[in-house]
Amino acid sequence: MPMRRLANLALICAVTVVTHAQVDGLGETEFPNSGAEEAQEPFLRGLLLLHSFEYEDAREAFAEARQIDKNFAMAYWGEAMTYNHPVWFTQNTDKAHAVLEELGLSLSKRLLVAPTEREKDYFRAVDLLYYSDEDKKARDFNYMAFMERMVEKYPDDLDARAFYALSLIGCSHDGRDFTLYMKAAAAAEEVFARNPKHPGAAHYLIHSYDDPIHAPLGLRAARAYADIAPSAAHALHMPTHIFTALGMWDRVVEMNEASYQASEERRIRRSLPISSRSYHAIHWKAYGLLQLSRFDDAAAALRSVMVDHKASGSRGRMAYSLALMRAAHLIDTEDWGGAFADITVDAKGLGLEARANHVFVNGLQALKQGDTDGASQHVKQLMDMEGKGKGRTVATILQHELKSLLLLEEGNPEEAVKLLRKATEIERAMPFDFGPPSPVKPSFELLGEVLIELEDYKAAQEAFTEALARTPKRARALRGLIHAATGAKDLDTAQHATRELKEITASVRGAAMER
Repeated sequence: MPMRRLANLALICAVTVVTHAQVDGLGETEFPNSGAEEAQEPFLRGLLLLHSFEYEDAREAFAEARQIDKNFAMAYWGEAMTYNHPVWFTQNTDKAHAVLEELGLSLSKRLLVAPTEREKDYFRAVDLLYYSDEDKKARDFNYMAFMERMVEKYPDDLDARAFYALSLIGCSHDGRDFTLYMKAAAAAEEVFARNPKHPGAAHYLIHSYDDPIHAPLGLRAARAYADIAPSAAHALHMPTHIFTALGMWDRVVEMNEASYQASEERRIRRSLPISSRSYHAIHWKAYGLLQLSRFDDAAAALRSVMVDHKASGSRGRMAYSLALMRAAHLIDTEDWGGAFADITVDAKGLGLEARANHVFVNGLQALKQGDTDGASQHVKQLMDMEGKGKGRTVATILQHELKSLLLLEEGNPEEAVKLLRKATEIERAMPFDFGPPSPVKPSFELLGEVLIELEDYKAAQEAFTEALARTPKRARALRGLIHAATGAKDLDTAQHATRELKEITASVRGAAMER
């Protein structure tokens, strides 16, 4: 028999390796595959990192596995998967093609290298993600439908079920769709029940329950995930999605500090530039500190990002975080003439949503300093912003907010309130989102503050109540509710809000005593 036919026969009859992956600090899973035994550790490390969205490190691990075993089909699949980011609705199609086409120039050729039907199905699935003339949304739905069939075909494949859960989340292009998210939760719950140490199960449950309505359901996964994958910086940050939705500010600060430290250890270990620090974690940590009224600590966090930005000139995530941290800091501290008032960020380098928040806070700063002409110019900038989606919606809300404050300044409170109510209607129609609020000044909260100024306490109380439904235990909204409810002589509501605010500050006092 010719040698080539012998080689092909050996490939077709390859024995599937069943391995149980427990990589220190990344979680556990079991993923039968046909790769060489010596390539299993980097492959499974890559798979666990993939479930924690540590895409760069996962990519390197999969590449290591396929260098060990050139015919390890699933290592090529895994590396290609690192170029699809479902939660952010982005993918790098060209780089995914480059990896997959090293294995075979067409799907039919890649299927010849994948020895088992299950492995072939994984390649059919990834082909739907990257090879189609349809747009990203259509590809995501096609991929999701295929993963649903894989779950039915391979009921014991927990990774297929986890990726199916993630694919459902990745189909929510038009904003948080509770139907999709609850289907994702159901799939991830089954994985979590069968393997409580699966990183994808905990991770995707947090994303599924990541809003003020469903957040209590995510507490179990949030408390578990950091212990499942403590070596993954993203796994240390993700629980704070649930903690933020529930107003658990001390935990938000603690876990984002741990996430930042993990990212810094990785940066030092790999000799990476300062731009690889987790500015996302610093941003969320600073927001938690503001809610705890730990303004000096929040200022230190903001200052650290300022220093890095000045040293590196980096745009990207660093500039994004700096702009939003500054906006939140000025709004929550009202220190309009302080050290952070004159920070400059190149707004052109930001996405539409971050740019809108940055322009708004600059306009608000101008107004607070008596420069109504400057504030008017910022209203015009918000009006002129081009784009669509959430960024355009946020820009419209902030435009209405700033214009309403100008109307109030001009002595036209009726039109000011009318325009603010228009802003709240737009915000009410927005799906719940996660993390620090955007718009950076929630419209219901601003409406409540304006109504207090106009001594319409009952209407102000209603506005703050709705504000807190969207941003639970946000400190400024709680203080506003106390003021409004007291003015409306609703002492029960005022006392309840006061207790909530005291509980937040009590945790700060307790931490201070421990130090």
